[in-house]
Amino acid sequence: MNRPELITSIAAMREASRQAKKRGPIGLVPTMGALHDGHLSLVRAARAACDSVVVSIFVNPTQFGPDEDYGRYPRTLDADLKLLANEEADFVFVPEAAEIYPAGDTGTLVEVPHIGDRLDGVSRLGHFRGVATVVAKLFHITLPDVAFFGQKDAAQVAVLRAMVRDLNFPLKLIVCPTVREPDGLAMSSRNRYLTISERAQSLALYRALSEAHGEVHRGVQDARELRNTMMRVLQSESSARIEYVEVVDPDTLLPIEDVSEGALLAIAAQIGGTRLIDNFLLAPSTGSNLCE
Repeated sequence: MNRPELITSIAAMREASRQAKKRGPIGLVPTMGALHDGHLSLVRAARAACDSVVVSIFVNPTQFGPDEDYGRYPRTLDADLKLLANEEADFVFVPEAAEIYPAGDTGTLVEVPHIGDRLDGVSRLGHFRGVATVVAKLFHITLPDVAFFGQKDAAQVAVLRAMVRDLNFPLKLIVCPTVREPDGLAMSSRNRYLTISERAQSLALYRALSEAHGEVHRGVQDARELRNTMMRVLQSESSARIEYVEVVDPDTLLPIEDVSEGALLAIAAQIGGTRLIDNFLLAPSTGSNLCE
C-alpha cells in the first residue's frame, strides 16, 4: 500500500496533473477533509473510472459565514491520508489558504446567479459564491477530466453543474449517491459535533424524507402535501430549528407544485449547535428515489 503523493503548492499540483494526463483521464474529488465513507465512495468511483485520482483537502474560508464553524471544522490530515492510501488515491492536494488566496482575500469571485441564492444560499449568504470560486480554482489547478460530488450536497451540485455549463469547463461532473449510517443518518463530517441525544434527534431528517417518499409511492404528487408531511415529522420528533423544508426542481432549485416530473425533497435544520442537511431525489413520472 503506497501513500498518495502529498502536494501543497499550485505549481507542483498543476505539473503533476499535466504528467498524469499523459497516462489517461484524471478524476478529482474535492473535500474539506475529516473524511468518512461518503467521501471514500467518491474516491472509489474516481478510481474505477479514471487512470489518476486527485483528492483535494482544503477547508475553504470563503464559504463560511462570520458566525459559522470555520475555526473548529475538524482537521484530521494524518487519518485522512491513511484512508486515501487504502483507496489508492494518487495525489492529495493540501494547500494553505495563502496558496489559494495569496492576496488574503478572494479578488475575483465566481457567482452563479439565481441558483446560488436558493436553499442554503438564502441563510448562508455568499456560501455558494465561495464554493463556486474555490471549485473553479481547483478545476484549473488539477485539470480533471471528471469531478465527483455527493448527492447529499444537492444544492451545491446544482450550482456547480450550472457553473460547469456556463463557463464551459472541459470536464464531466458525476454525482454519487448519499452514503448513510445504518440507521439512515446521512454521513457528514459535522456529525461528530452531535451529542448522544442530538444524534438521536438528527434521525428526524431522514424519517421526514422517508415519510414523504412513502407518500409519493402511495400516489401523492402534490408538493405542498409532501412538504407538510416533512414539516410535521420534523416538528413532532425533534427540537430541530428548521432552516428550510422544500420540494424543488433539482436543477433550478425553484419550488414546484407537483413531483410528477421529478423533484428534490430537501431539508436543512439545526440540531443543537450543528447544522445538518439531507435530501431525497425523485425521478420523473414514477417518483421513485434515484439515490437511496
